[in-house]
Amino acid sequence: MSLKLAISFAKTHPATGGIAILLAVSGAEQPAGVMEADPAGVYARAAKGGKFKGKALSTLDIVAPHGSELDRLVVLGMGKPDGLVAHDWLKAGGSATAALKGAENVVVYLDAPGIDVSPKAAADFALGMLLRSYKFDTYKTKKKADDEEEKAEKSVKVTIVTAEASGAKKAFAEAEAIADGVVLARDLVNEPANVLGPLEFAAKAKELEKLGVEIEILTEKEMKKLGMGALLGVAQGSVRPPRLVVMQWKGGKSKDKPVAFVGKGVVFDTGGISIKPAGGMEDMKGDMGGAAAVTGLMHVLAARKAKVNAIGILGLVENMPDGNAQRPGDIVTSMSGQTIEVINTDAEGRLVLCDALWYCNDRFEPAFMINLATLTGAITVALGNQHAGLFSNDDTLSEKLLTAGQVTNERLWRMPLGKEYDKMIDSKFADMKNTGGRLAGSITAAQFLKRFVKDTPWAHLDIAGTAMGSPNDEINQSWGSGYGVRLLDELVRANYES
Repeated sequence: MSLKLAISFAKTHPATGGIAILLAVSGAEQPAGVMEADPAGVYARAAKGGKFKGKALSTLDIVAPHGSELDRLVVLGMGKPDGLVAHDWLKAGGSATAALKGAENVVVYLDAPGIDVSPKAAADFALGMLLRSYKFDTYKTKKKADDEEEKAEKSVKVTIVTAEASGAKKAFAEAEAIADGVVLARDLVNEPANVLGPLEFAAKAKELEKLGVEIEILTEKEMKKLGMGALLGVAQGSVRPPRLVVMQWKGGKSKDKPVAFVGKGVVFDTGGISIKPAGGMEDMKGDMGGAAAVTGLMHVLAARKAKVNAIGILGLVENMPDGNAQRPGDIVTSMSGQTIEVINTDAEGRLVLCDALWYCNDRFEPAFMINLATLTGAITVALGNQHAGLFSNDDTLSEKLLTAGQVTNERLWRMPLGKEYDKMIDSKFADMKNTGGRLAGSITAAQFLKRFVKDTPWAHLDIAGTAMGSPNDEINQSWGSGYGVRLLDELVRANYES
């Protein structure tokens, strides 16, 4: 269960108990708040003895400092004060949360000598604290004797002291919305598939109505009427019916075209008849990471009252290999009218997305479409877990996404598209086939999707390596990372709000 951090901001606050966290920079003699938290001068002696130099994210932990009412004094290094960016503050906040260790009352002094602490920086520090506090252990049973200790750790009062307290409080309102969106995405990815099927996922999305998001949920019957044969073909092997969720946030001017985000929501992927190996198949509960990110993003946009019109589309299915499942060699007709030969039933995400993209484009005529999907293992071979793959038909949209990735550290790497790759998915029996084989697997998947977007500016983000099982860091210790929520919120915030 996540720590519950009650964060507030103040210009001054005495450190009279619990933990005080001070920020120090490389080369500075004194850290932030040392006069308030360390009147006995313990820090200077401890830093000398421990050879603490203020290196970025290093800590000096002083237990029960002499002459102080504090239980602990923690000094957190920020490194060189020049050039600190948003992600540096996020990581520092995450490191501060890691240092709490059961504290109930914490005072953090941000204004270290040599650091320009803006309201945004203070809010980013607090956001880092919130993101690091997340833990998914819903299904772990605990002995009653442990419960009281757990309760003590779940509620922590955090006061962040900075001269920019009033501005930081305002900026934190938006940062808190971002944290909630990321946590929502992480929860969705971490939930087991027996709990979170297409119907349950759709119900979770419908809860966004409380924030003012308009929600429509299309049933199997309605999708069949629309001609979504590609999406329905994936779902036909499961006893759990598919759903298409349509989310609308109308925060911009009525004349403004909406921006659109489409998420792959395969709640569990066995591979279908082309069944996956048993080893690691349990991770396929996270094959809806794209839909989770879109849901989290729509939460953020609504919660912070973003001045933009935004569409979120979720294609929710389960890919199972029962007697009614589609077979390799089957030919399905997509909503676009284009026919698809199913070569491999484990290349199912693109079949879901092609109908969702076509529906989105046809109905809403958006300014752009971005789809997110844990689409291919090939992208992890190419990029590992550090970058998501970016494929696009539009250079301007790509550059904006790459910049947003640098700001948030949810990084992207642009991959190629081209006619030569397109030929690899031509079919002898239909308009196209759903896979071009092992070579250039992530590229041919993108080429497939490109056939369903017409001339609308579009980007495909292959997040197979970043949405789940990515390396833990200062702001995420969870298997489900919530990747994409902060990235796309930054994209919208920096470029598309009126």
